[in-house]
Amino acid sequence: MGVQYTTVGDLKVGSYVVIDGEPCRVVEISKAKTGKHGSAKANIVAIGLFTNQKRTLMAPVDQQVEVPIIEKHVGQILADKGDSITIMDMETYETFDIEKPTEAELADKIRPGAEVEYWEVMGRKKIVRVK
Repeated sequence: MGVQYTTVGDLKVGSYVVIDGEPCRVVEISKAKTGKHGSAKANIVAIGLFTNQKRTLMAPVDQQVEVPIIEKHVGQILADKGDSITIMDMETYETFDIEKPTEAELADKIRPGAEVEYWEVMGRKKIVRVK
């Protein structure tokens, strides 16, 4: 499913983690010291890659968590269909439809012929940059 594992203590701001089945980018980490019983805990705040929802994870620093494997690709926009876009991958020449980005700085640059960087994460695709 495109994930690997790491410990909560190895996560850093800007890294990626799977929380409740949603790939997220870590925006804040706070660690609590070890108490009399048990291990140190970490409180992780992350933003969903596809939903932009804020999610939190409270776990011991030695607990294993899933990290999404992000495949970065370059494609060319073939057609703008309103709420979706047809893209052709520049390496495999595969064509597919992808949801149009809602971020204003990306949506303004979308036009047929433009090159985009898109990420494939856990079987889902997202445009992250228009070149």
